[in-house]
Amino acid sequence: MGKPTGFLEFKREVEQYDAVENRVSNYKEFTIPMEEKALKNQGARCMDCGIPFCHSGCPLGNLIPDFNDNVYKGKWKEAAKILHSTNNFPEFTGRLCPAPCEEACVLGINEDPVTIENIEKNIVETAFKEGWIVAQPPTSRTGKSVAVVGSGPSGLAAAQQLNRAGHLVTVFERDAKVGGLLRFGIPDFKLEKTIIDRRIAVLEEEGIVFKTNAHVGKNISIKALKEEFDAIVLCGGATQRRGIPIKGSDLKGVHQAMDFLKQNNQRVDGVSQFDEILTAKDKNVIVIGGGDTGSDCIGTSNRHGAKSVTNFEILSKPTTGRPANQPWPYWPMRLRTSSSHKEGVERFFSISTKEFLGDKGGNLTGLITTEVEWVFKNGERPQLIELPNTEKHWDCDLVLLALGFTGPETTLIDQFGLKTDFRTNIDASTKNYMTNVPGIFAAGDIRRGQSLIVWAISEGRQAAHHVDVYLMGKSNLPLKDNNDLPRI
Repeated sequence: MGKPTGFLEFKREVEQYDAVENRVSNYKEFTIPMEEKALKNQGARCMDCGIPFCHSGCPLGNLIPDFNDNVYKGKWKEAAKILHSTNNFPEFTGRLCPAPCEEACVLGINEDPVTIENIEKNIVETAFKEGWIVAQPPTSRTGKSVAVVGSGPSGLAAAQQLNRAGHLVTVFERDAKVGGLLRFGIPDFKLEKTIIDRRIAVLEEEGIVFKTNAHVGKNISIKALKEEFDAIVLCGGATQRRGIPIKGSDLKGVHQAMDFLKQNNQRVDGVSQFDEILTAKDKNVIVIGGGDTGSDCIGTSNRHGAKSVTNFEILSKPTTGRPANQPWPYWPMRLRTSSSHKEGVERFFSISTKEFLGDKGGNLTGLITTEVEWVFKNGERPQLIELPNTEKHWDCDLVLLALGFTGPETTLIDQFGLKTDFRTNIDASTKNYMTNVPGIFAAGDIRRGQSLIVWAISEGRQAAHHVDVYLMGKSNLPLKDNNDLPRI
């Protein structure tokens, strides 16, 4: 794969960013594209490693050495074919995936790994630019109809795969536009929404029908859905947000991160009518939660013109290198610094919020924290211990809770009569993704819990295979380990 000595000749290079002072003035993507020669050199770094562990690191099973080799040789169209054979939407994963494939790269044992994610993004962008990505409607129809509930990455992947199998697919989205959290949860500076729109246009041309403002279980009848469609795939995500059950959590100024991010994305999209404008302008902002959502809140707050941005994480500060108990090729919980962090934030670890403080009008004015320590004992769950005499008062005007999600909303579960697992996710085995109700399937976060976009696409693809088997008795749709290449 690649150039036999490429990993010795070329160092890892990734796209650079526009200067902070430029990029925080708008919501545009701010990466600076690399020259083709530099991208070829990065493809050349992919070694003939014998066993490509990057495959095991990627939930989609992307054929990474194969497309790297074609990029090195300048065969971009062939690289695009290979990439799309396992990944319906590399323009999303190439921008947003944390790249577990790179952590599993063999070269990464003792050198910087291959820049797989950046290569992936440039492959699909080249394919769109050259006009290679066109609608591929099925040559015949089966007469079977499938409803897909939710238009996030799992729903879109399931819809495209089922449409390719010849079924009539309708996607129901409760929001005004298609995309799920891609549309309303990911800031535009990480994913401009034209990237979603161009792919949706292809899917519509292929014959997929999208119905927006269609909230199944509310303004769309469950009974009617079951009568009209031969199968239903639930891809609604895990949207129940975790809060902090402490004093003052109902004060004005304490908001869920996704409310803040969704409104901002809507405002960027031109929506202007809101009951309350959530803004960080001229405010002391504290973001509670150190994951990707917290990072997105930091980047958005800086673009609003926040007076200060502070980030709390209850976990201990990770190491910059691999922890001893997370050896290669496993995903390491190491310290990660995002582009938003670099735009301005003060980060604190091992800190817990005890109480929110407000004035007589019910407005947030500050909060109280304490330092904490995690105690680990063999065979027991980790214990969180508050350290004595570490209480601290913080002034703040806005708190954003980026604490993750506890599971799916219960409307669909209750009305369909579905069983759930111990985490309240829909109980559907990966053997066939079917729920306890025949003909009702589940995929993505609604089934596995809060996870990655790459996992959502993978589950949507695999669920589609099993839906096709349910409807037709067999399926030619690929599972993760199928290497058949589609047309481009």
